[in-house]
Parts: sequence; C-alpha cells; structure tokens
Amino acid sequence: MRFPSLALAALTLSACTLSPSLPHPQTLPTLEQSGLWFKLEQTDASGNAAQTSLLAVEQLPEGIRFVQTDALGAPVSRQFVGTKGWKNDGFIMPNSASRRLFAALLPLLEKLPATPSESALPLAFPVQWVEKNASSSDTRQGRRIFWGRVAAGQARAGEAVQLLPSGHTARIAQVLDHTRQPQPGINAGHSAGLVLDRELDLSRGDWITAAAQPASGSQAGEAGEFDEFDTPAAQPAWPVTRELQATLCWLDDEPLTPGRVYWALHGHRWLKAKARRVLHRLDIHTLQPQNADRLEANAIGRVELALQEAIPAAPFATSRALGALILVDAATHRTAAAALAG
Repeated sequence: MRFPSLALAALTLSACTLSPSLPHPQTLPTLEQSGLWFKLEQTDASGNAAQTSLLAVEQLPEGIRFVQTDALGAPVSRQFVGTKGWKNDGFIMPNSASRRLFAALLPLLEKLPATPSESALPLAFPVQWVEKNASSSDTRQGRRIFWGRVAAGQARAGEAVQLLPSGHTARIAQVLDHTRQPQPGINAGHSAGLVLDRELDLSRGDWITAAAQPASGSQAGEAGEFDEFDTPAAQPAWPVTRELQATLCWLDDEPLTPGRVYWALHGHRWLKAKARRVLHRLDIHTLQPQNADRLEANAIGRVELALQEAIPAAPFATSRALGALILVDAATHRTAAAALAG
C-alpha cells in the first residue's frame, strides 16, 4: 500500500470550492498500475488534521473508479468516471464534494510513479465479499463466489489453494473478472471473483492462498539423516504467525505504551493486537535507533506486537498487502498507527 505525499491531498482538497457542475473528460489518464491508494487529510484553519480518510483509485477498461472510506473502512463516496461523464457507483448517497475532489485528481494520476506488481509471488487473495449463488445447479463446484483483489501472485483456474485460517484445501474452479466474465487467470492488483471446486465456508477477512508445497529432501533432512519412509513436511506459501515485529508510524496524540490493546486491520480482517514492547525509536534527523519505552505523536519506531489470532503476515519488503497493518485505538476509534511488518 502506498500513500503519496500529503501535499497532493492538500492540493486536491482545494478543488472543493469549484462549481458543482463538472465537464465531461474528453480523455482519461492511463494509470501505470491498476490500483492506487491515497491517504487524505482535511485540515482546519490552524493546519491541524480535522478528518482523515482513505481513497482507492482503480483503473477499469471503461473508466476509473474512486472509492473513498473513513479510517475504519466505512464507505464515504463511490464514483465512476468515463468519457460520458461522472456517475455514482454502488448504493451510496451522492457526494458532490468528493466528486470535485476526484475531478481535481484526474490530471495528476498519470504522473505518479508506478509501484512494481507482485505477480511473481505465491497467490494471496483476501476475501472482501462473499456472494451466494443459490441458483447454480452445477454440482462440480461450490455455489459461492469470493470477491476481492488479488494481493500477490496470480489466481488461476485449476490451481490448488489453501484457505486461512481454516487450513482447508481446494482448487479454483473458475476465475471471474470485475465484469463477471470467466478468465484463465488474473494477476496481482486486479479485482477478481473466485469459485472453488467444492462448497467451503469463507467470510470477509479470510484468505485464499497458494497451497503448501512439499519440502525438498535437503530441507527435510538438514537436521540429520532420514530414511525412505519419512515424509517431508509441506511448507506453507504464506506462513501464519501471532507475533511480529513492525515499524510503526505513530499518528495518535495518545502515546503508545507497552501493554495496551488496539484494533488491527490486516487485509480485510479486524483483530486485536497488544503492544508488547517498544524495541527502539528512530531519530527523524539521523534515522538512527534510540532507546525508548513509548512512542509519541509523529514518532517512528520498532514495536513487538502480539496478535489475537494467527495471520499470514509477511515482511512489507516482500509483500505490501501482507506486510501492512493499521492500528486503531479501541476506546476512541482514532487511527493510531500505520505498521509495516518485517
């Protein structure tokens, strides 16, 4: 997940004073990647952040979709723009201020640097929405369609997968694109609907990942000799963990102190996370670690977290989707920190 400079957000927010009628764009920018993420901050007269929201911009064949949510993921505005103009996308009340904001962003989108795709990694697919297709009479596959965005790897029809956290295994029977058309495969960064070859229960926040692979002989026997009856243990594509170390950018006015419990958002799953201890804080001028037992507002530091349940977390340098978390204060519901695992 990448958040461009807040100066960009300030520039675009100034567009909210424009006329409510927007011209139809003659041409649309072509994004260097299918999806972009922004953090938007609306400031008061003193320059302090008064409201924070997230913005997802998605490139579609017929236009560009803008989805704005609050810090907890609740939708604020969904708009679509094509060469025929703007229209609401989904069952959300029209938001003229957001539409003017999105229009101001359009000429800037094409100039943003591209983030490399993660298609070469094993499949990781966070389930965002489950559609039950009760009318389907095909008994060769499940009746549920699991919608979301491919976070890493490729979702391919016929591929063996493992479901998390249940650990069940299956195969992908069908891959649908955002227009519900069957495709042989869809790469990381694109929206998809997956149908499995059997009826299995998944809900929002669960993961569909590449199936575990058998360990090689050298891996299985590195601790000593093994005979022909030994079966090497399979190696999960994305190991799960309940403990991780992360670099936190602390955003809350209330400092982070060891022992406090926060809500953590990983993919589409909310779970509780306890801050066990602060390992160090970075000096913002030299970037050298300093001893610390807490993090104040705007501080950056290394923290050890204990999670309520196991998640397929990975170093952020390996996977942006699996290595990113958002911490939210459980009492005030304010966004507390952005966390990068690894």
